[in-house]
Amino acid sequence: MIITVNLGEQSYDITLERGALSKASSIFNLERKVLIVTDSGVPAEYALKIAKQCKSPYIVTIPQGEASKSFDNYSSLLAELVKNAFTRTDCVVAVGGGVCGDLAGFVASSYMRGIDFYNIPTTLLSQVDSSIGGKVAIDFQGVKNIVGAFYQPKGVLIDSNTLKTLDKRQFSAGLCEAIKMSASFDRALFELIERTESIDDDIDEIIEKSLNIKREVVEKDPKEKGLRRVLNFGHTIGHAIESENSLGALLHGECVALGMLPMSSCEVRERLKRVLEKYSLPTSIKVSPDSLIGFIARDKKASGDEITVVYCESLGTFEMRKIKVAEIEKYITEVF
Repeated sequence: MIITVNLGEQSYDITLERGALSKASSIFNLERKVLIVTDSGVPAEYALKIAKQCKSPYIVTIPQGEASKSFDNYSSLLAELVKNAFTRTDCVVAVGGGVCGDLAGFVASSYMRGIDFYNIPTTLLSQVDSSIGGKVAIDFQGVKNIVGAFYQPKGVLIDSNTLKTLDKRQFSAGLCEAIKMSASFDRALFELIERTESIDDDIDEIIEKSLNIKREVVEKDPKEKGLRRVLNFGHTIGHAIESENSLGALLHGECVALGMLPMSSCEVRERLKRVLEKYSLPTSIKVSPDSLIGFIARDKKASGDEITVVYCESLGTFEMRKIKVAEIEKYITEVF
């Protein structure tokens, strides 16, 4: 299946097909120098499978985890491109989760003012979320994604067979992004996730429907000037929780799961809790509201002492609310 993201001259195709990893060279232009960026948590066979299809492959494996989205790794990847005389006609391919995609994409966006970038997300989170949108970044001074760019890939390949090697916790954390989008956009998709008895059998449909939600939003708002902010449902508080848990006790999707609850009506919150619990996602946490508000105040969506948050009053809908940063405390304490 091909899903086209229509962004004028920056349009690209997402190939969603089981087994597509083995035919990447028929989907991407790999007849050139290719820097393949993967991480230690991704089965090495995936990057090797891509390398065998490249004319001149160079594989770099970074450590697994959010800490790898750093200036040090950004610098080392740029050094790898310079050392091997990459030119503007060459490309970078990310093989892994969102960390690989964010870091590799940012490297591609800035090397020689931009070279081709292909994304092969191998986790459910990256397949339904960061595979669309062109947001690439690294973390800095403890703030997530604070240095980055909007840089669209030349193509995306999603092979759901890669999910077979994903552990259950990572799978559930990724599924949370689909839950997030369905709660605020597509009640029918939420109910599919809610009632399915075989998530493995339904996962391709869930990925497809999630991608189509995000595609439609990104096409209308490619640089997050307005509508695209709805995709931040659960992220304002979720990112703060993630920053608070900087040692990685919680995964990104788990933080988003927690972040959605204070931004939902009582009715939505109860159904969300049941779905989150079904997939072993957290629904409670001990946090200091003051600490979270400190991170929220530095959120890139904040403007002065106000921030725009996404609130879900009923399933399949959303509201954009501009509130004082300090007011978020009452949302947090109501739930946690």
